[in-house]
Amino acid sequence: MPLHVPPAPAPAVRSVLTALGSPTAVREARTPSLRAAQGPARPETPLPLFELVRSAAPAAATKLTGWRFLIRSGERAVAAADTMLTPDGWAFSHFCEGPYIASTERALLHAEALPQAYQPRLLSVPELYMLTLWLHGDCTTDGASGALDPADVLVPLAPAPPGIAAHRPHRAADLLPVLIHRLTPAPLLTSPA
Repeated sequence: MPLHVPPAPAPAVRSVLTALGSPTAVREARTPSLRAAQGPARPETPLPLFELVRSAAPAAATKLTGWRFLIRSGERAVAAADTMLTPDGWAFSHFCEGPYIASTERALLHAEALPQAYQPRLLSVPELYMLTLWLHGDCTTDGASGALDPADVLVPLAPAPPGIAAHRPHRAADLLPVLIHRLTPAPLLTSPA
């Protein structure tokens, strides 16, 4: 079934287009593949970027932190552009590249072959240096809202933390306890005085 990619806020799209059109922003970006891209670069596949909220343990709460656009040049994504919410609205944050770009593309291709329709999102777990493709089962939300449902699917992107297989889909109800356990600090050992 096709994925239902939510539309990004118009100011976020405009900010990325402006950054792509700025020779200074592209030249100063730490993305050699974007600087070396042949032909026009265009933003595609807007994905809302959420963060797993650590303080919510043992429950799983998320917060929207931005929108990520895959930057395509020719037939492949060469970088990504992130936007963030500021007091003045959505603004360009930075360009990035690395293994998560190809891993995101790969996970999206596999997700399109699933029998159920999903809304793709990204879920970051910064404390674990982890990024997952979050396949949200409710395709009617605007992408910026909607809680993580236990039946949603999480696909860890490569590189994944040790002990978690990249590109293996997990029900959120199965993977979240593992993540929350890793985020929960171990109790301090006390010694008798």
